[in-house]
Amino acid sequence: MNVTLTLVTLTVLVSALGWMLPALKRALIYWPPGVVRGQWWRLVSHGLIHANLMHLAFNMITLYVFGTVMELVLVPHIGVLGFVLFYIAGLLVAILPTHLRHRGDASYLSLGASGAVAAMLFAYILLRPWSLLFVFVVPVPAIAFAALYVFYSLWAQRHVDDNVNHSAHLWGGAWGVIFMLGLMASTYPGELI
Repeated sequence: MNVTLTLVTLTVLVSALGWMLPALKRALIYWPPGVVRGQWWRLVSHGLIHANLMHLAFNMITLYVFGTVMELVLVPHIGVLGFVLFYIAGLLVAILPTHLRHRGDASYLSLGASGAVAAMLFAYILLRPWSLLFVFVVPVPAIAFAALYVFYSLWAQRHVDDNVNHSAHLWGGAWGVIFMLGLMASTYPGELI
């Protein structure tokens, strides 16, 4: 069973439905007042919808490439349910700082699986820091990409007004690293590699 492909397929289907049915998108999007009123599902459901085809494609290609590898690494240790919970926790951990910052802002909205995708990506980078990632066809060592990604996200969350939740990228990536470090500490050191 390819769990990553199932997550990608589910996200593509729900995103497409959200584009066709605006009421569905409104019900799933992260909206602080909704969460405050008890609509807790929004803390996770925002990861099933995306702004447009480019947003969806970027997240799902990244998820598929790195999630497939991480699935092979993680499922033998934490099972299929554990892998799915790792992904869902990435969504949740990535949005919680945003929620704390914007909980009183009725005009704030956030959507997309970027936090969970960043968790997969950074978990992979922790395991394979010197593997080459092709960024716009340029080979970049994974560890260098991670450093640039973190630097840009820190800078962009303070200086760029582009409707992107850069904080979610940072917290999702941090979750991926923290989870993997915990798993590595609890297993035989060479077992995950």
